[in-house]
Amino acid sequence: MTDDPAPETLEVVDESDRVIGLAPRAEIHRRRLRHRSAHVFVFDPAGRLFLQFRSPAKDQYPEHWDSSAAGHVDPGESYLGCARRELKEELGLEAELTEVLRVPAQPRTGFEHTVLFGAVTADEPRPNPDEITDGRFFEIGEAREMIDDPAVPTAPALDLLFYLWRRPPARDR
Repeated sequence: MTDDPAPETLEVVDESDRVIGLAPRAEIHRRRLRHRSAHVFVFDPAGRLFLQFRSPAKDQYPEHWDSSAAGHVDPGESYLGCARRELKEELGLEAELTEVLRVPAQPRTGFEHTVLFGAVTADEPRPNPDEITDGRFFEIGEAREMIDDPAVPTAPALDLLFYLWRRPPARDR
């Protein structure tokens, strides 16, 4: 008998984000099957963005800067439910979440249909040391410089979500 937990099972989805089956997380990643994730950008009242530095124990993008909180959507869970759960698990926070944008599954998202949520809170994040080695609030310009610096390891989804979030509406271009 083993003490290892059962492998994490996630929903496999099609290009339109419709569930087409279930598979173990490791298989989904190995085969690059489409699945779902939620990301959260947490801001303090001054407008600074909290970013996390992922633990070296993470199987994907260890020791990379990433969104404030993020994770896979569990079977039967909504994107919003996932965002709330990850915010609590990773940062010990509860905050009102607002959907910001949706990105279809693609290589830069790890083949995840991704929904980005935003939150503003005066509460101090309490990073979970099992998930996060470091984290702090960044001025937006400082975050942009870090993400643009090829010497700084950042998760591809952070790069994509940050620039989609920062892109002004078409009418303002």
